[in-house]
Amino acid sequence: MKKAVENMDTSTGKKIYNLADRLFPITRSITGKGVRETLEIINNEIKDTGYQLTIHEIPTGTPVFDWTVPKEWVIREAYIENEKHEKIIDFKENNLHVLGYSTPVDEWVELDELLEHVYTQEDMPDAIPYVTSYYKERFGFCMSENTKKSLKKNTKYHMYIDSELIEGSLTIGELIIPATEEVFFDDGGEDKKEILISTYTCHPSMANNECSGPSLSAYLIKYVAALPKRRYSYRFVFNPETIGSITYLSQNLEELKKNIAAGFVLSCVGDNRDYSFIPSRYSDTLADRVIENVLKFKEKYTKYSFLDRGSDERQYCSPGVDLPVIGFCRSKYAKYPEYHTSKDDMTLVSEEGFQGSYEAMCEVINALEYNKNYKTKVLCEPQLGKRGLYPTISKKGSYDSILAMRDLIAYADGRNDLIAISEYINVPVKELIPIVDKLMANDLFESVD
Repeated sequence: MKKAVENMDTSTGKKIYNLADRLFPITRSITGKGVRETLEIINNEIKDTGYQLTIHEIPTGTPVFDWTVPKEWVIREAYIENEKHEKIIDFKENNLHVLGYSTPVDEWVELDELLEHVYTQEDMPDAIPYVTSYYKERFGFCMSENTKKSLKKNTKYHMYIDSELIEGSLTIGELIIPATEEVFFDDGGEDKKEILISTYTCHPSMANNECSGPSLSAYLIKYVAALPKRRYSYRFVFNPETIGSITYLSQNLEELKKNIAAGFVLSCVGDNRDYSFIPSRYSDTLADRVIENVLKFKEKYTKYSFLDRGSDERQYCSPGVDLPVIGFCRSKYAKYPEYHTSKDDMTLVSEEGFQGSYEAMCEVINALEYNKNYKTKVLCEPQLGKRGLYPTISKKGSYDSILAMRDLIAYADGRNDLIAISEYINVPVKELIPIVDKLMANDLFESVD
């Protein structure tokens, strides 16, 4: 399940894991107290950056494109007990035991009627499934198949759910970290462009499928806020999946279409399996290019088809919206066995898994910040030795360390951006960035539009 990673510094991964662990017990849904509590914890986690999420409350009944903001779900208690008042399942022990958005019920019934309201995962008999009914009112319970098989006939069962659907609101968290006044490169307004990092806050106690995305996003906020220079602004969005992104787009579409240069939906980023991503609709955006460039230098990754989409990239890439957004995962949602079950717990995610995702996204951010078209300012190869950039003694092997620099210079003709050069010379962007800094410092490179 977890691959050992030797010599990895997991100090940040440990912090992200600890944050996910704090978020894990919270009962979240597409609306309600759990979402607000989650965002409050995120705000507390990032307070040292000097930035805070702006919390938007969109009232029940608000039209959002073809949808309507639903009623707010309030859940207090839910259980099934037998005639001896022994609890068969209890929401207080595991919040997956109640069907998401269940209406209230308080009835004693025979087994056959009870089973009409019970959901299990037959292929995982010891797991509790995660099941919801957001847009059709019903009640229900979730339990393991083994528990279901233990129920006895000729016994009455008490179905109890203390819940209500109220006129409330849908909650979205948003944070924009602006570009710095002094940007890396003056390109006529590029600093006004934004990078979108979006994640969702609507699932109850599932570690990888829910808690990993918001936790990683919090630490990317810390990373971006600490950058000494930012060519881009960064827009972080925490919303309920599907209805949240639709709502957010309905209120910000023109601004997003004007400003977003690349976007990333973070989901299932805490396990220690292979990396994966879901491309944009035509797989032809800056986001597609940078994520694949970064991941190709990892051990292994999977590029799925846009036809495999399932998270908020569905909305960001929909016709007429057409934002340059991809989905980034470790194990892709719906592709790993623990998905949407109680097996997706804190043992599924790891410090190493979080560290790897954090480092990958930091590489993405750095690549975007440096991704300009470069042009050498001298004809023929520059004399690197007199600038301290080249070995002064010529012998076998002495040039190996500067091969990447020479190859970078060879393709710096103004027609290639840094990602393209990385592809040509097969050197990661993260290794080219310090070389670019040296060449710029020595007045050998210039950036061109």
